[in-house]
Order: sequence, then structure tokens, then C-alpha cells
Amino acid sequence: MDELRLDSFADYRRLLERDPDEWPRLDAMTNITISRFYRDRAVYDYVLAEVLPALAERARGAGRSTLRVWSAGCASGEEPYTLKIMWELAVAANWPDLRIEVLATDIRPVMVQRAERARYMPSAMKDLPVPWRETAFRPDGEELLLLHRFRDGVTFTQHDIRTGPPDGLFDLVLCRYLSFTYFDDAGQRDTLRTLAQSMHPDGALILGNREEPPSGEPGFRDWAPKLRIFQHFTDDNSMV
Repeated sequence: MDELRLDSFADYRRLLERDPDEWPRLDAMTNITISRFYRDRAVYDYVLAEVLPALAERARGAGRSTLRVWSAGCASGEEPYTLKIMWELAVAANWPDLRIEVLATDIRPVMVQRAERARYMPSAMKDLPVPWRETAFRPDGEELLLLHRFRDGVTFTQHDIRTGPPDGLFDLVLCRYLSFTYFDDAGQRDTLRTLAQSMHPDGALILGNREEPPSGEPGFRDWAPKLRIFQHFTDDNSMV
């Protein structure tokens, strides 16, 4: 408002109504980035103990050699890299015939570039189990650098979830602290349908703590509701 020399929110609203080019500028300034490795420990503990083994069993039973994950709104990469580290250090040995591929998307190119650098301050991994941190990272000045082994199979790309899903189907989708915190009801419903379109039957959807999917939309049922983990299924009579 200072830059535009406007005196009130009402003035800015009138500007938005008459100048459609202002909306993308506003949109670019309203993104919030708060992320760290292993954020919400109970969620990741359950994913490790229950979700990944179940998804791996289903993928292998379907004759697939790859478990596909989509991290939507990945920020600077902490979430997708956490899943890759978890898989390599705690899951992969039990499923030697299965590999994990993680597609990590964010609307902001700067965040995608930062994630691809895979460099973090130690404070970003205060919740990550210490043995994993010591195995997956090496010191590089004041930062910690993720080893290439834990970057392999993790792909970052710019993507706006409002435009629809990425290509292919996913076994696990994480959409945490994004649509179901910041979008209005119509936007949340559109997002939930997008997520359903992107998932294998019986896949897992993880939302952020205290996030609620809009009621009345088919396609998901509770898996671990207190942890905001849901299971996708294709029965038309299913309800969130």
C-alpha cells in the first residue's frame, strides 16, 4: 500500500477490482514458509510404523517396483527429504525390490531452487532423529549438506496446486499447511478433488495438524484421524 500510495484497505480493494494485473502480485506476497525436518513427530512415527509398510505391501502386490510420493507445497525441501531419509534408513531394507520416488512441488521458484541446494541450518532438523541426521548430512560451513544418496529419486518442480494434479498416480500425498489452512471452502473442495485424482486407490493423504478436509466430498476415509491421515478409495458412497 505504501508503494502504491494508497491510504486504506478499501483503496487497495478498489484497485484489485479495476486492475487484474495486481492479483498475481498480491498472490506472490501472501505465501508463508514454515518448515523443518520431521515436523510433527507423531505423524512421521506413524508413517514409518504403519503407512509406508502398508503402501509398500500394496504396491508390491500390484506388481509395481516404485512407490510414488507427492509432497505438495514442499517449501525448501524438508518434508520430501525427510521421507527419503526415512525410507532409505528405516524401510528400504524390508522392501529390497521396491524404490521410492518423491515429487516435490511448490509455487515459488525460489523455494524450488533452495530445496535443490539441499543445504540447511542445524535448527531445521531439531526434530530429526539424531542417528539419521548424522548419517544423511555432512557439515559444510555453518550449514549441513544432504548427501547425494538421499537426494536420488527426489525431484523438485514449480507447480500451483490450483491448476490440477501433476502427471501420474501417487501412493502417498502430503498436502500439509497449504490448501486446508489458507484456501476458502471452494478452494479446499477443488484441492481435495485434485488430490483424489492424483492417487492410487488405498493411497494415503496426510494433512497438517488441526486441518480439516471439507465435509461431504467423496473419496477419503479415516486412517489415523487424530494425526490427519486419510485413505483414498473409489467407492462412490464414501465420505470424508
